[in-house]
Amino acid sequence: MTSPPVSLVIATYNWPLALAVVLRSVRAQRTLPDEVVIADDGSRDETRELVAREAATFPVPLVHVWHADTGFRLAAIRNRAIAQARGDYVVQIDGDIVLHPKFVAAHAAFAARGTWVQGSRCLLSQATTQRMLDGEPVRLSPVLRGLGHRQNALYLPFLSRLVRGPTDGLRRVRGAHMAFWRDDLLRANGYDEHIEGWGREDSELATRLLNAGVTRRNVKFAAICYHLWHQQANVDSIGRNHEILLRTVRDGRTRCERGIDQYLPPSAQVS
Repeated sequence: MTSPPVSLVIATYNWPLALAVVLRSVRAQRTLPDEVVIADDGSRDETRELVAREAATFPVPLVHVWHADTGFRLAAIRNRAIAQARGDYVVQIDGDIVLHPKFVAAHAAFAARGTWVQGSRCLLSQATTQRMLDGEPVRLSPVLRGLGHRQNALYLPFLSRLVRGPTDGLRRVRGAHMAFWRDDLLRANGYDEHIEGWGREDSELATRLLNAGVTRRNVKFAAICYHLWHQQANVDSIGRNHEILLRTVRDGRTRCERGIDQYLPPSAQVS
């Protein structure tokens, strides 16, 4: 089976040091994505300048998609980025997710029509994160000191297709590491932009895909990645966002009203 063209979409906000570490891990991929799209939720000029410098020598097209900072609007900026993506398959990470050298190859091999993928990640300690942000060489491996969720660092790809795990859109759904066929996202109209502030935009989208018959798969032991340490996000909006998720569950929604179609040319829109 031929691997699909892959767009790697990286969400970021005002943390260019972390984004630089992530982009170094993208450069080190054994199999590069076909493009990288930075979904920038209103960062200051430092991030734009970093992406411009990287783009000058990056081994694949590096696209910077930005909107103004009017609060946490991750759903909206991901929609904008996915609308500009050109790959058939969208692998989505956050701008603090450092990739194993075979991360992209693992996703391309794991992709299957009619499914979306939830990935796992390891948690780096505060000390290790600081070393990486300072530019120190750090060998990432399952035996790294202070590593959280250590089992997720095991590279055993022959086991990855045997993993089952949750099949719903509510348990262990994390937008920091997911993958989708782009045409499935367009049919679902992408992320629901009524969801603003931290939380539930990923679970709500996952639930709509499941309602539409796109099943969940969980990739472990192959698409390895490491989450840089940071302070917990502000969760004040979680209650309101959770109500939107519950309505999607209750009503069996397969498409949101305010989504990706507003960024697509008319010829690309899906009814």
